Amino acid sequence: MTSDIAQLDVHKVPRQGSLSLHVADQLEALITQGKIPVGSKVPTESSLCDSFGVSRTVIREAITHLKSLGLVETRRGVGTTVLRSTTIEARPAERINPTTVEDILHVLELRLTLEPAAAELAALRHDEGDREEMEARHAAFIQAHVEKSQARVEDYEFHFAIAKATKNPFFKSFYEQLNQNVIPRAKLLSIDINPAASERYLARVQEEHAYILEAILSRDGEAARETMFQHLNRARNMYAQYQEN
Repeated sequence: MTSDIAQLDVHKVPRQGSLSLHVADQLEALITQGKIPVGSKVPTESSLCDSFGVSRTVIREAITHLKSLGLVETRRGVGTTVLRSTTIEARPAERINPTTVEDILHVLELRLTLEPAAAELAALRHDEGDREEMEARHAAFIQAHVEKSQARVEDYEFHFAIAKATKNPFFKSFYEQLNQNVIPRAKLLSIDINPAASERYLARVQEEHAYILEAILSRDGEAARETMFQHLNRARNMYAQYQEN
């Protein structure tokens, strides 16, 4: 059964801040309060767009956030279904050395200041060669995920392809200097990785990459900036939990 959005208490999102997080916060509250019950389907993208007054890109980002919390799943031809009413975070490792966590968070802080802008520029400036390169790097990540790899190299090369598509050599050199160390999983010890949780985490990363790529190839600079910001910010928030624990 699909929940009727008209009967749910939702509000148009403000124009400041992250639109997708405003939407995700409201939907998360509806699920955890039981107003969208476990086993029922979340309203369609179209009805959510109308109710919140936002684009499909924003709704998809919000749903991706709910997936990262383990609240919902999306299946082709079925829609998005509520799995549980309490959140669980997919985290790639059981534990991480505190110094390593600090290094990861410093790099993510730097990336958050630069990469959303890079994604926006890539959306506005990419050419056909860049398009082919970004699509190939995304396909390589998908294949690595299928093969149960940690996809560290493929993750780096996807983001590097976006940096090159900005046509600004300093974005390219930034990525070349940091190399694979820009990817948080490159710093994790194999013995600390939880295979099942890591699988869920990489599935989320793959979907987020797909939305970033879709926005860039559509030449939607605003959506490219937003999807890249959410991708990196979710990683930062997740790794910050290791400090809290």
